[in-house]
Amino acid sequence: MAQFVTNFANLTAPTADGRLDAPAFHRNCAPIWSVLEPFLTGKSGDVLEVGSGTGQHVVAFARRAPRIGWWPSDCLDSHLASIAAWRDHAGLDNVRPPWRIDVADPEWELPPGLGRPGVLGILCANVLHIAPWRVAEGLFAGAARHLRADGRMFVYGPFMRAGQHTADSNAAFDASLRSANAEWGVRDTSDVAALADRNGLRLVELVEMPANNLILIFAR
Repeated sequence: MAQFVTNFANLTAPTADGRLDAPAFHRNCAPIWSVLEPFLTGKSGDVLEVGSGTGQHVVAFARRAPRIGWWPSDCLDSHLASIAAWRDHAGLDNVRPPWRIDVADPEWELPPGLGRPGVLGILCANVLHIAPWRVAEGLFAGAARHLRADGRMFVYGPFMRAGQHTADSNAAFDASLRSANAEWGVRDTSDVAALADRNGLRLVELVEMPANNLILIFAR
């Protein structure tokens, strides 16, 4: 996946210890947490983040949910370095070392030490629109193998609904993505739900988020 995925987050230059800062994190961290929190409250287990980017989300959420083990992953060297730096900076016992996962490979596996009975949650934010469709296919193939029976997968980002963009800004963003790479683009919720269904998962909730984004929640 590394040769296809790019970064549209306008990242700041890394700090001396290698931490990257994504301005979007400061806008969307609290809204995403507002969706994760009700599901995680009172539970224990592990959450895998696919495409952790800078590592800021996983650290912020681990601080809010200390009973959960948080497992960041990415496929880009620069991101893995930033995740490790944020983990070191936070000093949280429940954040695991970053693991390289390329979900373009449908046979991707969990990090060592994270196995049966699977993961309580999978979080994937701002990935599907900046990657080929086979990345979505690989994400759902792996989720079908790795989610616990009571687990959920949370997919955040811009989406079309019934073939229509939800805002003019999303339409413009989609056009810019497709002009950069014909395999990228804002996905339609119906296509993602159909992909989930083919993998034995189902869309159980769709949550509207700020800035014309959505969170799609999937279960077995």
